[in-house]
Amino acid sequence: MPLSHDHIRTAVATYLARQPQEREQLGILLDALDRPTDIASRSTFTGHVTCGAIVVDPLGRVLHVLHLASGKVLAPGGHPEPADESLVGAALRELHEETGIPPQAVAPWPGYETVPFDIDIHTIDARPSKGEPGHQHFDLRFLFRLHTAAEVPVVLQEDEVGGVEWRPMDKVTSPSLREKLLKLTPEAEPEAGNASALIYNDRGEYLLHLRDYFPSRIREPGMWSLLGGGREPQDATMEHTVRRELAEEAGLHIADLIPFGTEYAADDAGATVPIAIHAGRWNGDPRELHLTEGVMLAWFAPDDLHRLRITDTTSDLVRRHAASRPASTAPQDGLAPQEERRASPLGTVLNVIGVHLYLERPDGTVLLGLRHPDSAFAPSAWHVLAGHCEQESAITCLIREAQEEAGLHIEPQDVELVHVIHHIDKAGDRPRMGLFFRARAWSGEPELREPDKCTQWKFWDPTALPDDLVPYTRVAIAKIQNGELYSETGWPT
Repeated sequence: MPLSHDHIRTAVATYLARQPQEREQLGILLDALDRPTDIASRSTFTGHVTCGAIVVDPLGRVLHVLHLASGKVLAPGGHPEPADESLVGAALRELHEETGIPPQAVAPWPGYETVPFDIDIHTIDARPSKGEPGHQHFDLRFLFRLHTAAEVPVVLQEDEVGGVEWRPMDKVTSPSLREKLLKLTPEAEPEAGNASALIYNDRGEYLLHLRDYFPSRIREPGMWSLLGGGREPQDATMEHTVRRELAEEAGLHIADLIPFGTEYAADDAGATVPIAIHAGRWNGDPRELHLTEGVMLAWFAPDDLHRLRITDTTSDLVRRHAASRPASTAPQDGLAPQEERRASPLGTVLNVIGVHLYLERPDGTVLLGLRHPDSAFAPSAWHVLAGHCEQESAITCLIREAQEEAGLHIEPQDVELVHVIHHIDKAGDRPRMGLFFRARAWSGEPELREPDKCTQWKFWDPTALPDDLVPYTRVAIAKIQNGELYSETGWPT
């Protein structure tokens, strides 16, 4: 089926969250999104979407092709097809069809995995021979980098493309694209090196990996270390690297991984290699993981590290992270002090409690917010107004979040519980209990109080919810509409 307006609207909204100064010049596109016509179809001559692939090679040059139809040198791109599942997928398909470069030879530029790098609106001349009047192209351009080690056989689409050319960034044909490319900072460029995971639990322990003892084959043989490894060509960012390594080495998936810092180590040739450290919380049993490398995984408290065969750098790293967290004897996230947490029964896993506002207008439409593209959770996705309970009751949390995020005032007596969902994203992630509350009455209209978290509020028909909706939220709304009080998602069956 063709790409939905919701999918296109989300991409445009996330783009405008980063480029708010372009809202006025993209007004014709925003107007088109509000009309019922299918702007993903090339036969919609009031204006339709095209998708471009901006490919940068290791030398900083940008791929251009000679489009025979227009006689212009442009970036690869074209119309989405009904089989395309996403705008990014359409751009990659066009890249492959026009140049022969396969999708696996490129990777999304870090930070632009789902967000257009540039949006350009331009007029296409009428082509009477094909029965096409003059019309507008809404060109959503996605940024990719060419893998350093990629061997790229160029196979031109001879009926559409007359040749390829790699141009320096200051010679890119599109002015708006050229301006953005020249502003790319070194920090945004893909970095080389390794990545490691600093995994801790609510008892204050750290997950360590006992390496195989193969002195001639691996570094630090027979020593306790962190899970992780070297970056591979398909990894768009160092977070992708550490997530891939966790999955490959232990079948482990962590919902929230936060950059902690960069360490440096010497490789076998004596060169200095950066190691990106990402920290995440997990409360599972390492004995249940499927370990593909090394001897075993186990939890250790920082005070026990002196008993292990472990490098000073790894030991110091664990201790620094432990020291950066709240004092071990103080309550944390509503938990008991350290001594009490250690006394919890083996296998106990504390659940995160989240509150959610089900705000329904008299016409039956429900309030959803579009999360910021840089959000740690569900970037560029729609979600109800929600937050985690602090040291407070659930209803107090709901009222606080509604005021802080959207400027809505709700009285406690106007709140009723309408659904509870016990969910988990992936095996090994921390379980979460989601409480959905209906506000029978409220004052104020939703406004963007925290634009770094939410870029848009909108009321939606619950029978026509957006495609890019947080999955468990979709389940909860359907259950509420059906009058069901409880559901579970993500748990093994």
